Amino acid sequence: ILIKTEIIEKLLVPLYPQNHLISNWRFVLKQWVIEDKQRKRKIIMHTFADMGLNEQILKALTEIGFEEPTPIQEKSIPIVLMGRDILGSAQTGTGKTASFTLPMIDILASGRAKARLPRSLILAPTRELAAQVADSFEKFSSYHKLSMALLIGGVSFTEQNAALSKGVDVLIATPGRLLDHFERGKVLLNDVKILVIDEADRMLDMGFIPDVERIAGLLPRMRQTLFFSATLSDDIQKLGAKFVMNPKVIEVAPPAATADTVAQHLIWTDVKKKREILRDILRHEAVKNAVIFCNRKRDIAELIKSLTRHGFSAVALHGDMTQSARLEALQRFKDGEVPLMIASDVAARG
Repeated sequence: ILIKTEIIEKLLVPLYPQNHLISNWRFVLKQWVIEDKQRKRKIIMHTFADMGLNEQILKALTEIGFEEPTPIQEKSIPIVLMGRDILGSAQTGTGKTASFTLPMIDILASGRAKARLPRSLILAPTRELAAQVADSFEKFSSYHKLSMALLIGGVSFTEQNAALSKGVDVLIATPGRLLDHFERGKVLLNDVKILVIDEADRMLDMGFIPDVERIAGLLPRMRQTLFFSATLSDDIQKLGAKFVMNPKVIEVAPPAATADTVAQHLIWTDVKKKREILRDILRHEAVKNAVIFCNRKRDIAELIKSLTRHGFSAVALHGDMTQSARLEALQRFKDGEVPLMIASDVAARG
């Protein structure tokens, strides 16, 4: 298909001079097979600038050290900017969070939030995942005057209410805590323009889908919905169909695949020798930091005692810990104060 760019500009831009979707028409064309007269080949996006993201976002990305988009980012960002719904699948470690936060920041850059009326909503299944999304949003929006509130359990309602009363552009929440605020009359959801359901398969496993369905019923029917899951099984696609309208289906990895950034190794051993082998790996591989997963919380406590006896420093992370203890453990691990984190599946995503 041969498309002359000057024709597109002449036809579309005068009709929609204020529309951010049309002003970014170049990246839309780059999703198609276009035969350029000079290059005679398919045009492929290689940079964040090619996608039409604004200069403030590009500046923040440069400072953070983001150079090239990952496959999920390359496929998702243009679609989000077009205003379409997404049914997306991406593994942990593929940069999925940026694939929806970056275009959301671009879209929300114009406009102002009203008290108790968030303009967008991101739902995550756990406190840790919600906090991770909030951290990414703060980094990416460093050159924008956008407000954000994080609603998770284990944190004072007073602080969260204060943030909501000022008005927020982006509301990031776990389903239960969001409904708590809604039932108290502290937040209204009838002005949400963009809904993100992150880690939908985890939501399903944890039994949160009824809460998510209730929340979606409180939002305007005319909205943009971005539905992400680690996999897109038949059950997940049926579930997604309840929330999205005519979505663009995006898959960047086959079912049960691992991200390219992850190398997997399997060691067969006797149960009694597991701890000894683990210690050997930590010593001989010169492991600087690591997250070690256990099936049961009791195993976490026993492993920490064992590692401590042999001169290793480790912290625990599991669902029975208070939110303040979780955050402290995560911060110590993130700062490099403690090199090993022994965790349950509460930390398995992100």
